[in-house]
Amino acid sequence: MAFIHDDFLLGNKTSRRLYHEFAETQPILDFHNHLSPSDIASNRQFANLWEAWLEHDHYKWRAMRANGVDERLITGDASPRDKFLAWAATVPCTLRNPLHHWTHLELKRYFGIDDFLNEQTAPQIWEQTCTQLADSSLSVHGILGKFNVTAICTTDDPADTLAHHQQIAASSLKTRVCPTFRPDRAFSVHDPAILKNWLASLEKATDSTIHSLDTLLSALKKRHDDFHTAGCRVSDHGIESLAGTLTTEARAKDIFESALAGKAATPTEREQFMTYMMLHFGRWNAARGWTMQMHVGPMRNNNKRLMEMVGADAGCDSIGDARHAQPLALLMGQLDYEAALPKTVLYNLNPADNYVFGGLVGNFQDGKTAGKIQLGSGWWFMDQKEGMEWQINTLSNLGLLSRFIGMVTDSRSFLSFPRHEYFRRILCNLLGADIEAGLIPDHDDLLKPLLENICHNNAHHYLALPPA
Repeated sequence: MAFIHDDFLLGNKTSRRLYHEFAETQPILDFHNHLSPSDIASNRQFANLWEAWLEHDHYKWRAMRANGVDERLITGDASPRDKFLAWAATVPCTLRNPLHHWTHLELKRYFGIDDFLNEQTAPQIWEQTCTQLADSSLSVHGILGKFNVTAICTTDDPADTLAHHQQIAASSLKTRVCPTFRPDRAFSVHDPAILKNWLASLEKATDSTIHSLDTLLSALKKRHDDFHTAGCRVSDHGIESLAGTLTTEARAKDIFESALAGKAATPTEREQFMTYMMLHFGRWNAARGWTMQMHVGPMRNNNKRLMEMVGADAGCDSIGDARHAQPLALLMGQLDYEAALPKTVLYNLNPADNYVFGGLVGNFQDGKTAGKIQLGSGWWFMDQKEGMEWQINTLSNLGLLSRFIGMVTDSRSFLSFPRHEYFRRILCNLLGADIEAGLIPDHDDLLKPLLENICHNNAHHYLALPPA
């Protein structure tokens, strides 16, 4: 039997029935990823597996470094084929790491390859996949159709032109592609050089001059409006940690003006500034009916050597251990008190905080919008089998699994859509085990809508994206 077979991850008869009858054929709505709008607009045809698979994948980069692979064969000047061969030699060492599952699931679903990837099979797999990638069925648009992707939300900076999104909207692509408003660089008061460069780009995008906090907010609000016109209905915010007290306007102005003058904010000042800005973003989102995503808890760019060599997103981020309960409750509580708390998805990165986040989302449900505050899917270091199970169990124990809006790829690769299948198999396996243990009833009138809603329908209704 092939390693990736029809009943992969499905441990009993009931889980297999649930998956194959109810979950398997559901369409995909991928509402958080880092896919390139340029690649979608141009309907990119990938030349090889390095371009499609390794070019931006810091998960694989981390594994290769851990396996003793030289940086030249990861992000350096080696040829694409040599980089792929270095990855192939690493794959056998990834047993029990989700990369081993994902690698072979993706080879199977995109290319029909059942062979294990290793040093011996790599040359043949390279040639076979290069040939297949030249076919239009594996262009970007072909992939979106192949996996029945109804909509995706890319991740876009307010300084981005949105020209690629306009090109996509004017095309015949059936998948709805919406931008996501991600203003994280506005938080760069701890690094005046980065802030200055980003402000110059934002000034160009808004045809304005930014010389104060008021002018920054004005420029960002203009881009928020522009994004809405372009079909955006979701914001996203990467947050290391927030302040434990609300920040006054005067204090926020002092921090920003000091950064403009070249003085880096302290970690505490950055938290204060971030908290102040998040209140504005939350109010704007609520006024527009958007959903606000908060990805909370990473420690970024920990390796100075790699940061200088490769840049951000090099694979040297990790799980932080800051305290999030009180700052998040303060931020969300203030917005709720103002009747300005938007639909919100909280993604937790530290498994020690699963129940902290799971309990927090229940504080601010409004009795009007079902599942208004969501505990987001297992994310980053927790988007593997065990992490997904932890997230599902936390949500089930503390909230309503039936209102969950489901999985996202959070990926830079167009070969990552099988992560939805991976999640669905894991979900069905949990439910099947519960049914066979007599913990939940084996009634299709309960189970069919539950699975269809979690796989697709809940996200469709919750996000209310404009039609293609």
